[in-house]
Formats: sequence, structure tokens, C-alpha cells
Amino acid sequence: MKKIIFIALAVISVSCNTATPEKYFDVSVLNTNMLSGFAGQGFARELESPSATMAPGSNQLTQMSREQVIKDKIEFSETTLAKIKALRQTPETEKMLKTSIALYEYILPVCKKEYMDLAKDYDESGVSEKTSQQLENINRKYFKGFQQLMEQLIQIGKDYASKNSIPVNWGR
Repeated sequence: MKKIIFIALAVISVSCNTATPEKYFDVSVLNTNMLSGFAGQGFARELESPSATMAPGSNQLTQMSREQVIKDKIEFSETTLAKIKALRQTPETEKMLKTSIALYEYILPVCKKEYMDLAKDYDESGVSEKTSQQLENINRKYFKGFQQLMEQLIQIGKDYASKNSIPVNWGR
């Protein structure tokens, strides 16, 4: 009897510790939409024309600081990376999770240093020759590595979604 109870508890424990295929896909692949434009025109546009937000305690819109834009990206990326690392790797998800982790670990140091420095310069002096040069340096230095990781993850994600019947519109 004790063996049956132990086996039942083990099965329940394992089944509770496994996320659905959709959860794996959403966290490790779909969330990378927030990284779109890294080391390219997308991030450049966000820094040149940051979003507006409600001013605290009023109904007035105010432009976000570029520093806040980058801080938000860093916070989102760190939270997502922690969620990915918390997912249990399986033979089917291992490559997808490792590639997603590599992607976030690639962009985070760049956001924390180069993009944060750039954002501070934008906030202090707006678009200038210095900010344009900084942006060009980031793009030249990091775009290729980012693109390779992103394309690899998207292909792995497509295969995973297809294998698990996850409906995805890849924007094509």
C-alpha cells in the first residue's frame, strides 16, 4: 500500500511540475517579440521618439525618459529570463530553452551598459552626432549575433509549435 501511495505522489509531483507546451512556447519564444528591433531600427525609433505615459497624480500625458524605456526593457527581459530558467527542461524543450536563455543573456548586458548610456545621452542632449554614433556602434557590434540567435530560436519555435499543434501567426 505504501508503494502505491508513493508512486501516486511521485506521478502527481511530476505532472504538476511540467508546464504545457503553450506555456513553454509563450515564455521562451513568443515573449521575444519585446526584443524586436534590438541593435537595429526598432530600438532606435523607441529612443528617438519614446512612448508617453500618464504623469503620476494627473490625467496629463508625459513623454517617458529614454532611460525609463531601457529600464522597462531590462526589467521585462530579466523577468522573462527568470521564467525561462524556472521551466523544467525536457528532451523536447531543451534546445528551445537554451537558445532563448542565450538570447536574453546576449541582450541584457548590452541593454544595461550601451543602451543605458545611450538613453542617458538622449535624455540629456536629444539626437546628436554623439548619440547617432553610439547607436551605429551598437548596431554594428551586436546586430549579427542577435539576428543569429533570434533566427535560430524562431526556427526551433516553429518546429515546436508545429509538433505541438500550437497555432501561431508568424506575420507572413
